[in-house]
Amino acid sequence: MDEQELLSTVEKFFRGEMTAEEEKFFQDLRNSNPELDQTVVEHLYFLNELSSFTERKRFKEDIQHIANHLIQSGEIDNTAVKSESKVVFLWKKYKRTMAVAASIAGIVSIVIAGMNSTLSTGKQNNIKPLVDKIHQQENKTRQIENKINQLAAARNENTKPRVNSNFRATGFLIDADHNYIITNAHVVKEAKNQLVIENSKGDQYYAAPIYVNDLSDIAILQVTDTSFKKLHSFPYVLKKSSADLGEQVFMLGYPKQEIVYGEGYVSARNGFQMDTIFYQLSTSANEGTSGSPVINRHGELVGIISSKETNAEGVVFAIKSENITSAISEVKKLEGHKNIQFTSIPGLKGIDRVTQIKKVQDYVFMIKGN
Repeated sequence: MDEQELLSTVEKFFRGEMTAEEEKFFQDLRNSNPELDQTVVEHLYFLNELSSFTERKRFKEDIQHIANHLIQSGEIDNTAVKSESKVVFLWKKYKRTMAVAASIAGIVSIVIAGMNSTLSTGKQNNIKPLVDKIHQQENKTRQIENKINQLAAARNENTKPRVNSNFRATGFLIDADHNYIITNAHVVKEAKNQLVIENSKGDQYYAAPIYVNDLSDIAILQVTDTSFKKLHSFPYVLKKSSADLGEQVFMLGYPKQEIVYGEGYVSARNGFQMDTIFYQLSTSANEGTSGSPVINRHGELVGIISSKETNAEGVVFAIKSENITSAISEVKKLEGHKNIQFTSIPGLKGIDRVTQIKKVQDYVFMIKGN
């Protein structure tokens, strides 16, 4: 696809003129070619700016038209307009209305400025990763628990001392036979020394990252602890098609020291600044929910919670499920991990939400480290 054809295609996408098949092909093409996707994002931003400029120009023309109409009808004295700047005159007469318009324009400018600014990590500064930094008091409590466990370990060789953690997030099982767990890349990067997973009963198991992809924000861990009890094939299945707008979803994660349920819906097919790796969800999410599974009512895994927008209430971003498939394919190429596979049974479709949660929660883990 040459540049001219690409730009024409982007404009067709921007105007919503693509068929469902064309849009799917276009999204697949973007996902497979990061350089092309960056060009698309830049052109979409340009089209948005152009559209905003057109709206502003139309607004000014409307004001001029209204002014001319008021002069012709005699509601405004033409000599008054001539004696001073027309803009100044209109400002004095309609400054309250214009102040409202100016306020709206100011808000838009602030939003655009926020969208253009970036962190040193390359991420936008109004996008917040949802990792919970464990505060000092909780650390002290954990240290006491660890001392108790160390004393217990002296009497019982099967008891492990707990890991003192500096952060908390979420992950979930994707291969029950080989104990692979998926979470976010930014979660794994928080760990400088040890990394553990913790189940809902408080049992901790050592794990090691075997795949980290900063671009898709996906990391895959393998539980290295021999005391970890294997679970059966998990009940959620991987959604192979794109999620629909308005599709209802639910999440399970660890924003605190127990598993927490949340629900919402898919509010946009792309993430911040049209990032095709993510969905935008309308839901609430707090620190600690990074890595939480996003599941629809049919029991299909739609994505993984990654971050939220700090200047908009209830705007959360989730990595699309197709990126999980790509990550698993990459792990298969690694020596010693060729057997990884998403082994599941469709066990959630057609049952009530409470039962769905009971079936899923044992496969969702707290990710901790220091």
